[in-house]
Amino acid sequence: MPKACCKPARSGIYFAAVGQFSQEESNVGRYYDGPVYEAELVRLPRDYPVEFAITRRWLERLATSGMLVAEIGVGGAHYSQMLAELGCRLHLVDVSQRLLDSAVRRLREAGLERQIAGVHHASGARLTNLESVSFDLVLLLGPLYHLRSSEDRRRCVHESHRILKPNATLLAAGINRLSYLRELFRESPMQGSQRRAFHNQYLGDGNLDPEHAPPIGYAHLTTIPEFRALFEGLFAEQALVGAESFTTAWQKKFNELPPAEAEAWLDLVEQTGSTPEGVAQSDHFLFVGRKR
Repeated sequence: MPKACCKPARSGIYFAAVGQFSQEESNVGRYYDGPVYEAELVRLPRDYPVEFAITRRWLERLATSGMLVAEIGVGGAHYSQMLAELGCRLHLVDVSQRLLDSAVRRLREAGLERQIAGVHHASGARLTNLESVSFDLVLLLGPLYHLRSSEDRRRCVHESHRILKPNATLLAAGINRLSYLRELFRESPMQGSQRRAFHNQYLGDGNLDPEHAPPIGYAHLTTIPEFRALFEGLFAEQALVGAESFTTAWQKKFNELPPAEAEAWLDLVEQTGSTPEGVAQSDHFLFVGRKR
């Protein structure tokens, strides 16, 4: 890969220009630059509020003012803004240039632009612009379910390990492999026989594409053992939890609740999300680990 170069924007933020992406990474970037861009900006608070709230709880525990954070996969920049408000300095990384531009704009409009340390149009598997042993916290809240190659997923975890300081923290997310089948059964139950060959392949490798799963597009959905194995030897597991637990298929009801009721239910989600049953019911697995 050609060495990336950095150039200062008018604001003083450094933007890293990457020479090339793999075909898979380019596909994901174009997908988020195009057909799902608008939905991604509102997806978490509108459609997945429990996942959003539980992840925020974990970030409130892990992030403190002054930390240098690599957010690899910025999405709609909801977590970017939260971390900036907590006083963290952020390196924003994504394969979608449009999402990166939106994240910078969101932080600028919130008066938080000074918290941006760098913006990198790059893959989590190739963090050539980020220095080794320099970060206090790394977030992988997206890349591991958009890297369809097991080699790229392992490389992504190794790159996160490389840039973290000793004993620093990784927060990573994976998506439950059965969630795709549940949603297909709910929305298109007559496709079970039509997709039998694809389902046999999918249960083996966990890989999806825009034809079979247009909302998420190019993706890899995981199992609990496979997800855990990604971090073995590199990170000491602090927690592996299910972000949604028993609320998985009914998250939108959370937005209808008054604050006191919402917090009470979140407490129950957390209490059950750390059990094997709660993890297994969840769409999203959250791994919290310390760098070995």
